[in-house]
Amino acid sequence: QVQLVESGGGLVQAGGSLRLSCVASRSILSFTAMGWYRQAPGKQRELVASASSGGRTNYADSVKGRFTISRDNAKNTVYLQMNSLKPEDTGLYYCNAMPLGTPIFSWGQGTQVTVSS
Repeated sequence: QVQLVESGGGLVQAGGSLRLSCVASRSILSFTAMGWYRQAPGKQRELVASASSGGRTNYADSVKGRFTISRDNAKNTVYLQMNSLKPEDTGLYYCNAMPLGTPIFSWGQGTQVTVSS
């Protein structure tokens, strides 16, 4: 089992930026894909961005062009740079390993992102 600790969330005005971090309790080098998910109030958790170990990235249409995912395998850390934030980006953000497309570890506590209009 791997523990995942997310941080970097906060309250920001629309148009602002935040950088989220996710630190894993052990090396993420072997995980072919890492992803950031979010859960908005009253909605199901959704995948917003993923990054492969080879550097390939994918984004949900709703965040494409605004969010950037990156991973630092040496620091066991995955980042999510979020720019041009919108109120609909509000939610609890989580990371997880997803080598076969679905998350494999227990969820961490997440980090809250609140975007005011």
